[in-house]
Amino acid sequence: MDLNINGNTIRYEVQYNAKRKKFAISMDPSGLVTVKSPKNVPIDAIEKLIAENISWVEGKHGEMEQRKEALKLTEELGVSKYLYMGRPHSAEELLGTSGLGEEELKDTLKKFYISSAKSLIGERLKHYQREMGVKFKSMKIMESKAKWGTCSSDKELTFNYRLVMAPVKVVDYVVVHELCHLDHMNHDRSFWRKVGSIMPDYKEQQEFLSKYGQFMSLERWG
Repeated sequence: MDLNINGNTIRYEVQYNAKRKKFAISMDPSGLVTVKSPKNVPIDAIEKLIAENISWVEGKHGEMEQRKEALKLTEELGVSKYLYMGRPHSAEELLGTSGLGEEELKDTLKKFYISSAKSLIGERLKHYQREMGVKFKSMKIMESKAKWGTCSSDKELTFNYRLVMAPVKVVDYVVVHELCHLDHMNHDRSFWRKVGSIMPDYKEQQEFLSKYGQFMSLERWG
């Protein structure tokens, strides 16, 4: 059965059980909503229940879509592929060499990414520094599992070398984010207004990091 809410079509089914006292809602990987219900509850009451829980339903739909997109990316990466500038590449394409052992390969790739990050992020910093009219003290490239960039109270900026695995637009977002911290150390409304004034679509770049950050690593996928 289908139910239209807020312009979206929700597919659902109802499983009645005479022994059941309460309702339960779940969703399978295809997006089908299942309502487990006590016996003899009318359909309009079922649909009202779904409507009352639409935020949960839409949230689950969003999670399903993220999983599908993440799966699609892993399929694109294939065997022995690494991300660079948002696209999968073989180690040979990135390094111009082949036949390296596993540890030597990781070490060489890491050096490649760090060098690329220094060059690209340095270039983007100069661009946005001029545009925003701000000054920072220093910039360093770091390795971190938790942060993409930081800005200290001394105006020292650091950036995760793994950023060069993302599209340039995502790199730009993190650069703008940290430069905005030079004037706004907290993530208050004025901070986000400043970010949005420089990069109106910044939420799309945040979404990329949320979805694909797990794939931005030295691990091979396949």
